[in-house]
Amino acid sequence: MLNEVSFEDTCFVMPPGPPARVLIVDDDALILETLAINLEDNGIETETAESGEAAMRRLSEDANFDLVILDWKMPGMSGLDTLKAMNAAGLDLPAIILTSLTDQIFEESALATGAVDFVDKSRSFSIVLRRVQIILSGVRGRNNSGEDEGSAGVGEAGRIVVGALTLDRKAGRAFWNDAQVPLTLTEYQLVDELASKPGRDIKYRDLYNLVHGENFFVGTGGDGYRANVRSFVKRIRQKFKDMDESFEQIENYPGFGYRWREPE
Repeated sequence: MLNEVSFEDTCFVMPPGPPARVLIVDDDALILETLAINLEDNGIETETAESGEAAMRRLSEDANFDLVILDWKMPGMSGLDTLKAMNAAGLDLPAIILTSLTDQIFEESALATGAVDFVDKSRSFSIVLRRVQIILSGVRGRNNSGEDEGSAGVGEAGRIVVGALTLDRKAGRAFWNDAQVPLTLTEYQLVDELASKPGRDIKYRDLYNLVHGENFFVGTGGDGYRANVRSFVKRIRQKFKDMDESFEQIENYPGFGYRWREPE
């Protein structure tokens, strides 16, 4: 379990600026304390709540957090219930579900509700920290100048244009025909990876690694990651189609992965 692992120096460096703030929600006092201490040791400010109800009260007072970490199984409001309540309250905060419920159906439910990540509590703290880093950093491994080896058109610093799509890498935002697409940070990462290399086939595994990090598997069997990526892409497509019914830019290469269609 998370509270039983030894915590190592992960050499984690936060992006410049004021310390990030994370709200941790779990009914296990030891996990709350363990996560809070170790995140704070890595330069992240934390607050804790022992229930979903307490978390919602705190967020009603102060929603200025960069990330919420939610346990799924809690008395009263579960982590998923809390995430739904956050959505209903219009709280646009990224959330990680941290749970011992590892079956794929739970991950799909969490992601469909809006969680940006789903982490097994048996993972070491270094893995949890890496996931937190991905969210807080916005876009992993990107050059702030906006340059990329793909064929996407580079505009002002940090922005690229691919047909009707504009990617603002500094803000982690995507715009379709100048209207912002309501993507989560994780969904944005996937769109950026595909669209910055239009016409190039990207493997399922490479897309999955972008979200979860290398050498992480989910579900049963070695190909569980494919269903996870398909679930992400399905939601991304729907968000674009809600804005433009003619959207067909994300193409599937069966058995291999996805590509972003080159602009005509």
